[in-house]
Amino acid sequence: MCKIFGLAGLCLFLCAGGAGNAAPLTVDEIVAKANTVAYYEGSDGRAQVAMTITDSQGRSRKRVFTILRLDMVDGGAQKYYVYFREPADVRDMSYMVWKNVDKDDDRWMYLPALDLVRRIAASDKRSSFVGSHFLYEDISGRALSLDKHELLREDDAVYVVRNTPIESMAVEFSYFDVSIRKDNFLPVKGEYYDKQGKLSRVVEAVEFKDIQGHPTVVKSKATDLAAGGATVTEFTNVEYDLGMDETVFTERYLRRPPEKWLK
Repeated sequence: MCKIFGLAGLCLFLCAGGAGNAAPLTVDEIVAKANTVAYYEGSDGRAQVAMTITDSQGRSRKRVFTILRLDMVDGGAQKYYVYFREPADVRDMSYMVWKNVDKDDDRWMYLPALDLVRRIAASDKRSSFVGSHFLYEDISGRALSLDKHELLREDDAVYVVRNTPIESMAVEFSYFDVSIRKDNFLPVKGEYYDKQGKLSRVVEAVEFKDIQGHPTVVKSKATDLAAGGATVTEFTNVEYDLGMDETVFTERYLRRPPEKWLK
């Protein structure tokens, strides 16, 4: 989720890192620090999420869910669990990710109306997450090894890094630029450009607060500039280091929610 709790880019938790007065960082060091800050705060985490999806005609609908995250290895493998509460057509639906660092992530969705667990193909990771303007890949992040990184510019406040996919035909964008705060390495905006080099999608941290000593994004937004529409995601009741165990992130709990951790 991007701290956005492991959601957008967002979505995501984000935390502080501190730039310090050391020698200038390489672009790979900057990107690695930002990735750690964006996805690995605490050993685990939980948040209640309200997602408002507005289409190009100005019509809105809402999704309410709980997201859980467990780090298997700091900076490495993770597991995510999302349980949907509202509206009625998605209630009791659940989504699970086993994030891998050396291969495609494993992703599943449970559809209660059909009592069916569906495996989400790796090719679907750039598709919409439950009809929103966030993508499946936004939930658990994009592997750093998939892109070439270039420091475009910097000022007193931010680094701006351009990320160009190594396999250009595997994605719908040509590159994306990420603005990273210098004081804590928190990524605050991602701008995606289409194959013609036109800005087509923006994912940004709108608001963040200090929670348990960690700057935490509590409001994020994804905007589709090409097709129109945007999704705003708000995070409440955010907690870290709850002591979750790995059994929560299994197919058993896709069908039967782990109530202890969803409260």
